[in-house]
Amino acid sequence: MAGSKLDPIDRQILAELQADGRMTNVELAKRVGISAPPCLRRVRTLEESGYIKGYHADIDAREMGFEVQVFAMLRLHSQAESDLSAFEARCQSWPLVRECHMLNGEIDFILKCVAPDLSTFQSFLTGELLTSVNVASVKTSLVIRGAKDEPGVPFEVLEARLNRNA
Repeated sequence: MAGSKLDPIDRQILAELQADGRMTNVELAKRVGISAPPCLRRVRTLEESGYIKGYHADIDAREMGFEVQVFAMLRLHSQAESDLSAFEARCQSWPLVRECHMLNGEIDFILKCVAPDLSTFQSFLTGELLTSVNVASVKTSLVIRGAKDEPGVPFEVLEARLNRNA
């Protein structure tokens, strides 16, 4: 299990940074019970090892005028690796697509899209998505409201599992 490669302090550092990525190194060190210099070294090692992919602000899309959120479920004509990769690359160029996940089963991809209004999303849907090479079908679902949007991973589940296996 990948998380078990880290010691408890590294996992605690990750949990603390996931909850608040803006805290100072001094505050982080205090929370995990070590001094600041080794804490900073550990954070840099976690970044270099790929456990920490980056830092960002959690922007409220609606406050920024993006009133529409849509999940689009796509089927492709071909699932050859080159066609899957080409579609993923195309998704990278679409600003309204905020997430793209390849799935197993009837649906090949699910996209999380945001738009300022329904007509902007409709233009994207008809002008870009439906006309994209290899797209066989698209089904969309408009988000009415979100009940949970939790970033990262549940560290309490990881810790419980590691404690069971110890």
